Amino acid sequence: MSQAVPSSTTIDVPSIAAAPIPTFEGRPLPDPTEPAWDQGLAFDIQTLIDRRQALKLLGRVGLGAGMVTLAACAPAASALMSASPSAGSSVAAGSSAACALIPEETAGPFPGDGSNGPDILAQSGVVRPDIRASFGASTTVAPGVPLTIKLTILDLAQGCAPLAGAAVYAWHCDQAGNYSMYSAAARTENYLRGVQAAGTDGIVTFQSIFPACYAGRWPHIHFEVYPSLAKATSQANKIATSQIALPKASCDAVYATAGYGQSITNLSQVSLATDNVFGDDGGVHELGTVTGSVADGFTVALLVPVRAS
Repeated sequence: MSQAVPSSTTIDVPSIAAAPIPTFEGRPLPDPTEPAWDQGLAFDIQTLIDRRQALKLLGRVGLGAGMVTLAACAPAASALMSASPSAGSSVAAGSSAACALIPEETAGPFPGDGSNGPDILAQSGVVRPDIRASFGASTTVAPGVPLTIKLTILDLAQGCAPLAGAAVYAWHCDQAGNYSMYSAAARTENYLRGVQAAGTDGIVTFQSIFPACYAGRWPHIHFEVYPSLAKATSQANKIATSQIALPKASCDAVYATAGYGQSITNLSQVSLATDNVFGDDGGVHELGTVTGSVADGFTVALLVPVRAS
């Protein structure tokens, strides 16, 4: 007759020394044979919940934004990078905090979506995974440290199941803080802008470069979510507009490299708490998880729950 294994942190096996069950931030790994970053979506989501709760607690006790950003980019958070929900899967029961609607933010003065002049959404060639180069009349490639942008679009109305077929328009400034199509130094360019459709896993990925920190704003990436690629031709059809906040640790690493010099000064004069977009909650729902290095390039990932209708 089999005997139930006692509820403890070790399993006694005859003739084999007792070994501790691997844990991650105090929680046993569901699959001890796999690393912490490969434990599945439910485990990743719980990690996100724990981290967000910690960030909120830090905010209540009045700790500085530096501590908040350091907590957000600790190695433990890298488990979220592997979250690739399969078609039809949903956020684990009891994790409603992780399924909070992505905050609605301003598209800023340089959206390029036709709402205030320039309209890249109407241009042939805007649907592309690599947004580093301009397309059309110019083929200029924006220089900078490589950055992969990975957004997982989730349907709030369906328990945060992946929103298959959703489309994302993403854009951000270049290494010098200029926005293509608007800034004098980049008005004839359309680099660092592009549209991609999500697969059945809800994931949209762009190849880009790490944006600068320009005066008055925390380093960020803009994006708009559309219900489908066919709808991503007019900003009137968007279902969400938000931004990704970049963690300070990765910003510090990038801005120490050639070409980002002014960003060091600009970053020293702003914080997540004082930023006019992220300051209301310290960017708790928009702070991306970053992995990688200057040498190999970085990846920033963010879960994006939206209302599809």
